Amino acid sequence: MTVKLETAPFDPRFPNQNQTRYCYQSYVDFHRCQKKRGESYEPCNYFKKVFKSMCPNAWVEKWNEQIENGTFAGRI
Repeated sequence: MTVKLETAPFDPRFPNQNQTRYCYQSYVDFHRCQKKRGESYEPCNYFKKVFKSMCPNAWVEKWNEQIENGTFAGRI
């Protein structure tokens, strides 16, 4: 069994070493995509793959909780 490990590809919108904005924007883009296209729309998973590899798990858990509570600051 071969396992292929990948990380998020380079995005020219976020050229700096600090990838916090890339992480956050990918998280927001994933949820916007799912809201607009539905949960079964496969291309949305690109954004999920990016934020899963770029964002600390604690941030994602916190944001998920905020979305559930209706207190997330981003526009989805």
